[in-house]
This record gives sequence, C-alpha cells and structure tokens, in this order.
Amino acid sequence: MNKPAPFALRNLALAALLGVFNVAPVLAEDAAPANAAAAPAAETATNNLQSLKELDGKPPAHRTLNIQTWKTAEGTKVLFVEARELPMFDMRLTFAAGSSQDHGTPGIALITNAMLNEGVKGKNVGAIAETFDGLGADFGNGAYRDMAIASLRSLSAPDKREPALKLFAEIVGKPTFPADSLARTKNQLMAGFEYQKQSPGKLAGLALFNRLYGDHPYAHPSEGTAKSVTPITVAQLKAFHAKAYAAGNAVIALVGDLSRAEAEAIAEQVSSALPKGPALPKITEPVEPKAGLTHIEFNAKQTHLMLAQLGIDRNDTDYVALTLGNSILGGGGFGSRLMSEVREKRGLTYGVSSGFTPMQVQGPFMIGLQTRAELSENTLKLVQDIVHDFLANGPTQKELDDAKRELSGSFPLSTASNSDIVGQLGAIGFYDLPLTYLEDFMQQAQSITVEQVKAAMNKHLSADKMVIVTVGPTIEQKPLPAPIDNPIEQPLSVPEH
Repeated sequence: MNKPAPFALRNLALAALLGVFNVAPVLAEDAAPANAAAAPAAETATNNLQSLKELDGKPPAHRTLNIQTWKTAEGTKVLFVEARELPMFDMRLTFAAGSSQDHGTPGIALITNAMLNEGVKGKNVGAIAETFDGLGADFGNGAYRDMAIASLRSLSAPDKREPALKLFAEIVGKPTFPADSLARTKNQLMAGFEYQKQSPGKLAGLALFNRLYGDHPYAHPSEGTAKSVTPITVAQLKAFHAKAYAAGNAVIALVGDLSRAEAEAIAEQVSSALPKGPALPKITEPVEPKAGLTHIEFNAKQTHLMLAQLGIDRNDTDYVALTLGNSILGGGGFGSRLMSEVREKRGLTYGVSSGFTPMQVQGPFMIGLQTRAELSENTLKLVQDIVHDFLANGPTQKELDDAKRELSGSFPLSTASNSDIVGQLGAIGFYDLPLTYLEDFMQQAQSITVEQVKAAMNKHLSADKMVIVTVGPTIEQKPLPAPIDNPIEQPLSVPEH
C-alpha cells in the first residue's frame, strides 16, 4: 500500500528532475486500481477477446464524463465524477506548491510534500501506514515544478471511508514534520546528489534547465542542492505548508462510488482541515535564453545530447496541433522522424525522443538521446537537420493520419480507470481548463490539417534557437555511417543502467 519513505522520496526526486509531465492530454499519473471483484482469469481473457472482436478495427469509445464542479466554503475548487462501478473512490488534492514556489530555498517544496505522511499528532510514519493498510486505503504524494499532490484511495463504505478521510485530512492539514524524519530525508537527498555526479544524463538535465531558464523559478532542480537542503528547518517546512497548502491554493478532484451530497461533505471536511489562505500568485513568464552549446566533460564511451527551447504553457491554443506535430517529429516512438532517421536507418542510438512539457508558464520543448562519443558531433548535426527539415516542409498527410489514428486508439486509456479520471480532473482544475476539455481535445485533433501542424510547430520552435547540452568525453570525431533502409546491426549506443 504505502511506499516506504526512502523509495517514495527517490521517486519524487527523479520525477522532479525529469521535468514533471509527459506530453498527454492532461496529467494522469496513478496506476489503474485493482478490481476487488475480478473475474477468473480465463473468463476475463475471453471477455477481453470478445470486446476486441466487437471493435472491428474501430478505436475504443472514449468514456463520457459528467463533471460536476463547485467551491467549498474555504474557497477550494472541487471537480467530481460519480462512478458506481466499484465500491471505492479516489481523491486527489493538487496544490500550486511545486518547486517554482521555493523562493530562494531550493528543495523546500519537495521535502514538505515528501514529509506530509511522516507524522501527525499521535501517529508516526509507521502508525500512519498501518492504519491505512488496515482500512484497505492508500495514500500517495508527489511534488514537481508546478504542483504538489496528495491522494487517497479508499473503499466507499462509511466504516472504511470515514477513518481513512479523518487520517488523510490530518496528514494534509496538520503534519508535524518530525525532526528525525527530516534528518533522514536530507540524508536520502544527499545520497541522491552524490549519485547525480556519476550520472551523465542527470548532469545534462540539470545543466539544460539552468541554461534554459536562467533566474526563473523553473531553473533550479526541484530536489534542491546539497547547499540549499542542508540548512532547511522544521520551522521552515511548517511555514511553507501554511501558505502553499492553504485551502485557496488547492484543487480537489473526486471520482468514485459517492453521491453528490457525499462528495460535497468529503470536500468540506478536507478543505476545512487545510490552513486558511488564498491561492499563491502565478509565477512570472520566463525570458527566452541565448541559443548555444554547453559541453560538460565526462569520461565515458557515450555522449548525452540534449536540445531544448521554451515551449508552451498549458492553456496555449496550439496545444493540440503541437501534440500531433511532436508525435510525428519525435514523440511517437518508432514511427517518428527522429527514431526513423537516427536509430532505424543509421543505428546511432537505442532511443531518441522529443516532447513539449506544457506548464503554468512556458515549459520546455526537449530532444534527448545518447550515442557513441566519437559520433556525437555529427549525430547532433543530424538531429538539427531533421528538425530544420521538419519545420521547413511539415508532416506528410500520411504521417498526420497515422498520428491521429494512434491518438484515437490510445486516448480512451486516459479515462480507463477512476485513478486515471481523478488525474485528469486534477489537471483540468489546476490549469483552469474547460470541463469539456477531453471531448474538445479529440474533436480538435481529428480536424487538424497538415498546414495547421506546420504553422504551429514553426510558431513555437526554431532549429536555430536551441539550447544544447552535451555530456561526454572530448575525442576525435568520426563520420556517420551511411543510412540504410533496414539496418541489421544493433545500434551503436548502449542503454545506460
């Protein structure tokens, strides 16, 4: 059920470093819940096969959501979907309490979130975990650049729901931040900082965000640094919690076996437990960085290559066109231009990908890969040429049709489970998206044209304005192998472990 604290913190730090989101309609990070009344395996397999047969090549239908919304007496926005299929509910609280709110103390947002369930009055971290386990409930948390989250999954029966909610409200509203837990958390982060020094991929990511964002709140790593984390005190955590976890700075998403009246009561119970206070001010827009290359010397056989520039915020009207365009360029796996040209035809890497990370303000557009050090300079030029060509000529109609088809097939998974839906609701509320966002997204995607994709990509990207970071050795360079249509050799790079 609850993750042991070291693993939870490690996952928070990793997610924070990697840049918070994937390119998807909206954030939905939780795994699907287990079905408490699952059919026998053979019966389930038969039903699944029959369901697939009935699709007859058509994409599965997207689940229509009746989203209800209101505000609590404390000013917390609530989004609710009633789902009676299972006797359980999922709740996610989303706070504008990510590392962009660190304000001179890098790491404080992540540590505050990681320590929410380390202690409440009368219970330490072990007792909290045992109580949730005994109720069949699950607590989750996470902190990123824009946001911090706390989630609860519980059975909906009152004898399970009520004690689970009481403990959850204490955790998010009145955590005690025990001193011994803070010391342990700092030690875990310090171990992570030492590991980063030996990881070229992590070094590249840290340098890239620093170059891309300069003095902006997105620039520093969410987990902080050894220098910033060491002096953080319990008093500072409590002060950060009091302002960043305030009721006016939160969004509550609820999905499951609840009536509207029950959902309203739950939202009031949780929001009234939070500190009183308004939403925090929105962070400032970043300034466009100076393009150029930064090389970090690192003794290895591989060179990590990362290219980036400022992308879009979460409310940009070009989001749908850019999602499809990026899928064709480098976000669509083996069918993308970058994978085809860099891996399939030349065997230069095991993987290359691109992606927009839309955030409250302009998040990054990034391309990343690793290749053999002696081929790194020419591989970088190849990637730049592919981007330049894509922007100059745009996608083909077939590429766009394929991207739409793939999106249509995968999109229903965004609402396949209650935990998926609660993630979608949390993002819709946090980014002030329309309640019809999910339906609007697919309708817009199916009507997008080649010309619209090309125009949107050129509006937001330029092959000549990339911030580039390379991490690897300085050695004599070799020419790239000639491209072939069906490479039979393994790629020249090896995966990093």
